[in-house]
This record gives sequence, C-alpha cells and structure tokens, in this order.
Amino acid sequence: MATYAIGDVQGCCDALSRLLDHLNFDPAADHLWFAGDLVNRGKQSAATLRLIMSLGDRASTVLGNHDLHLLAVANGGKRGRRDSLDDVLDAPDRDQLLNWLRQQPLIHASADGRWQMLHAGLPPQWTIAEAKASAREVEAVLRGPEAGELLRRMYGDQPDYWDPTLAGWPRLRFIINCFTRLRYCTPDGRIAPEPKGAPGSQPKGLVPWFELPGRRSADHRIVFGHWSTLGQVHWPAQQVWGLDTGCVWGGRLSALRLDDDMLFSVDCDEYRTPDNEGD
Repeated sequence: MATYAIGDVQGCCDALSRLLDHLNFDPAADHLWFAGDLVNRGKQSAATLRLIMSLGDRASTVLGNHDLHLLAVANGGKRGRRDSLDDVLDAPDRDQLLNWLRQQPLIHASADGRWQMLHAGLPPQWTIAEAKASAREVEAVLRGPEAGELLRRMYGDQPDYWDPTLAGWPRLRFIINCFTRLRYCTPDGRIAPEPKGAPGSQPKGLVPWFELPGRRSADHRIVFGHWSTLGQVHWPAQQVWGLDTGCVWGGRLSALRLDDDMLFSVDCDEYRTPDNEGD
C-alpha cells in the first residue's frame, strides 16, 4: 500500500499509463495524488480525465491553471493560442468531465496532516490553516451558481499582495493566482506570477515562493507542480517537492512516493518538438 504524488500530466495519458505500470500501481491498495494541470498542451486531455475519474477514491487531485482555463473556455472564455482542449469540449461525455473537474479542490492534505499538495504556491502570509480556508472560499463559488462569473473574472495579476480585508472578485482572484500561478515573490511577500525560469534566472529582487524567509507554511511538507523549469525536484532546506518535470515538453513524468520520499519517473520523448517551451 503506497501513496504517490504525480506532477503535471497535461493531457499526456500514454505517459501516465506508462508511469502507473512503472509504479506497479495497484488500484485496490495504492493511492494517487495529482498536482493539477491534468489537461491542455498534450493531445489526450479527455482520456486523462477519464482515467483519473475511473480511479474513484483511489485518486485525489487539485486544480491547476490549465484545468481552470478549460472550465473558463467551456464557459465561453477566450482560447489560448496553444490550447489543445477540443477533445474534451467535443466529447460526448463533456458535461460529466467538466462537472467532475469543477468539484476538485485547490489544496489536498494527507490524513495525518504531514503532507500538503497544491498546484503552484502559497503566499508567505498564509499558514496552512489560512491556505485551506482561502481555498474553500474559491471552491464554494466554483461549485455554485456564480461559477461562470468567477471563471470570467479570475484572469489578471491584481491584486498582488495579501490583505485579509480583500473582498469579492479581487480576493478570489488573488487566491486563485497563488494556488495556480505563483512562482516568485518579492521580499515583502508581493506575488510576481509572470517569471517562469529556474531560480537564478529571475529579475532582481524576486525570490522563489518557498524560499522566502518567514513563510508561515514552512513547517509542512508540500508537493506542487506548475514549475517545469525549476531544475530540481526536492528542495531539502524548505521541504518542498516540485513535481512538474516537463512531460508535455519532452521531459519526464514524475511521481513521489510519499511513504519514503522515493522518486520515480518515465521519459516523455514522444512529446518533444522543436518549438516546445514550458509554461
């Protein structure tokens, strides 16, 4: 019996199937955690969703920016230039796939509270308890009658600093940006969602969210995805694991066994193309 956390699949269902074979995954005993971005860029988004859905309570997932973007496009939002979402949007079981996705959380924790999973990052001002409470705010709206309005209003980089008095759509936008887009912060804790390169390549004055001194979630082990250019998986000093190892860009699809911190991965060379670039 084992629990594995898996990085961004992004519609690469064949690679996911190979990884599960490599893990000797037993759906009767093992549990899978998915760190978000199940869909987009790869060509098998619908198959990926169906596979994970078929696992029932043996799989837990959190929402990533591409998952929310799929929901927004399905709600009439603008498509991105490199989107590959048609196999979901045109699927006969489209509504079932989208409704399942809309029910997924932004943060997931192990029963003993030892591990936390989210897609991107946490602002330094939040404890884990505050992060969970903030996530529940977004999840309640996403699952309710105002979901369409949330999906229309979630895009944008402002506000970029946490203030407990934030309210309405700006508050929800900030929460979504942290959970699904965050990589870097300023030293005073202002989020900077745009730089995508590895630590060391960022503009002066920015710090990876998990390295910021005084981060109030630093007493928890955190697994996340989103950052395919991160350069390494485990950051021991911060006890975080970044599991997006760039499968959809021709890298690898990786899984961390939470029971003993052992990393497993499979090559994804079939997704390598001359113009691949991560996001």
